[in-house]
Amino acid sequence: MTTGSTVEEALERAAFNADGLLPAVIQQWDTGEMLMLGWMDREALRRTLTEGRVTFWSRSRQEYWRKGDSSGHAQYVRSAALDCDADTLLVRVEQIGAACHTGTRTCFDGDPVAVTPGFPPAD
Repeated sequence: MTTGSTVEEALERAAFNADGLLPAVIQQWDTGEMLMLGWMDREALRRTLTEGRVTFWSRSRQEYWRKGDSSGHAQYVRSAALDCDADTLLVRVEQIGAACHTGTRTCFDGDPVAVTPGFPPAD
């Protein structure tokens, strides 16, 4: 059985963008429900990986915010993984209450977009 990267290894491997940020996709750990996307700098990533609660960097307020501190709608970290390029983080959480600032469970249920579905070729 393999073990994951240490926190320090993950911090070194993470490929932050030109603004020093990494997109973090937040997913409900047991259902796979996609909850939200937030941004983390190196310190927010370190806090998330070591404190058991998700911390983001607020681009608009220019400050750290830990999900749930003011709303009570907290995210408890169950696991985390960098993608193959280390430029996106997936955080699987136990979501308490709404994930979206609008009060909905997920940030992705309020504005569906029409698509033309694709299907793999038949054998």
